[in-house]
Amino acid sequence: MRTRVKICGITRVEDALVAARAGADAIGLVFYRASPRHVDVQQAQTLCRALPPFVSVVGLFVNPSREEVEAITAAVPVDLLQFHGHEPADCCTGFARPYIKAIGMQAGVDPVAVMAEHPHASGFLLDTYQPENHGGGGLAFDWSQVPARRDRPLILAGGLTPENVAGAIEQLGPFGVDVSSGVEQHKGIKSEVKIEAFMRGVERGDASRTRS
Repeated sequence: MRTRVKICGITRVEDALVAARAGADAIGLVFYRASPRHVDVQQAQTLCRALPPFVSVVGLFVNPSREEVEAITAAVPVDLLQFHGHEPADCCTGFARPYIKAIGMQAGVDPVAVMAEHPHASGFLLDTYQPENHGGGGLAFDWSQVPARRDRPLILAGGLTPENVAGAIEQLGPFGVDVSSGVEQHKGIKSEVKIEAFMRGVERGDASRTRS
């Protein structure tokens, strides 16, 4: 099975279209106001209208209020929710959409225990623990922390680039990979060249796993 790809932190229509043409399965829209990649409702609506069919839209939230999530999902055709803060399970459900839960990976964190706390999550995104910016910092974590036992899909994030994504896929075999800063020219501005190179890296990783 091929590795799914999400290009996160999309802020411009041209970047969304580049991601779609390159073969990304999903784009991520950041609704966390402290992020340099934050988009408002109007921007998000414009981005969603520009996307071709079969490209999913993931809405990223960090410790939001229920009212905030409800307002955004009522206005923006988000397919999947991503909770990237310290949200307990009961704050992630009830929005009529599936969700994935990010796990900030650092020493002492047991991802299997976090997974057990979110029985209704569709999957889990493993990212480097970043208490201030909650992701998008281009920092990798220790991949030896990725659990071999998985009852639901795992998505790998944190410091992925066109240069290392093939090795990550070959070594870890995640369901998907998630990249933001690794394919940027500047924060919030993606590079077509880097996105295309990243997708080629994913293909190489998948090919290596098939051969092995």
